[in-house]
Amino acid sequence: MTLNPVKPVKRSQAWKISQNRRNSPVSSHILCAQPRCRHSWKMSCLRLVLLVGMALLSLSSMSQVTETAVTGGASSEITARHVELKTDLGIILIELFPDKAPATVANFLRYCNDGFYVGTIFHRVIPGFVVQGGGMTFDFVKKETHDPVVNESNNGLKNRRGTLSMARLPDPDSATSQFFINLNRNRHLDPQKDQPGYTVFARVIEGMDVVDKMTEEPQGKYRAQAPDLPIRILAVTVKP
Repeated sequence: MTLNPVKPVKRSQAWKISQNRRNSPVSSHILCAQPRCRHSWKMSCLRLVLLVGMALLSLSSMSQVTETAVTGGASSEITARHVELKTDLGIILIELFPDKAPATVANFLRYCNDGFYVGTIFHRVIPGFVVQGGGMTFDFVKKETHDPVVNESNNGLKNRRGTLSMARLPDPDSATSQFFINLNRNRHLDPQKDQPGYTVFARVIEGMDVVDKMTEEPQGKYRAQAPDLPIRILAVTVKP
């Protein structure tokens, strides 16, 4: 199932749209209600109470389903094994490793299923090192994320070319939504003795040429290490 594809917009227009959004005035409107009779008011309150109750029941059911799917942890509960990322430069197909990094894969799939990654960009492109994305919109606005996921870097997987790892802060357990694709054998990102590394949770099986194209894009006009024209994730498809 493809999740919330981005409305087609030329990459060259993205920055103009961003500028227009920043410069557009924000207007506020005051809505005036017509006076109602006492009976109508009581009926409206009753309807409101019923609607709120139904909404709370629905949210409770949804949260239980989400919690089971995301925090279950056991790899046997994760049926998805592949994710397709459609980008401005082409399609990237990745294979997930739920047996090696169950919590990280569940976390990644949660963002995929939420439609979180659609419209985000690859904001950090360093030739010979990594291509990083999954957290910012085309105008470099950082998106709100869920709670961090536990570090699973000590799973035997190495940061080899084509593997996907979770980006994080110095705190090993601080990874949320951002990930990177290794462009080289980055040994210093693997765990070192008692020092945790960066969790590898997937690998590119098709479209590594698309990833390499990202390194050929002009960059630095708007932000260091960021392509001048945004490379967006246009659609995300979770597959068996």
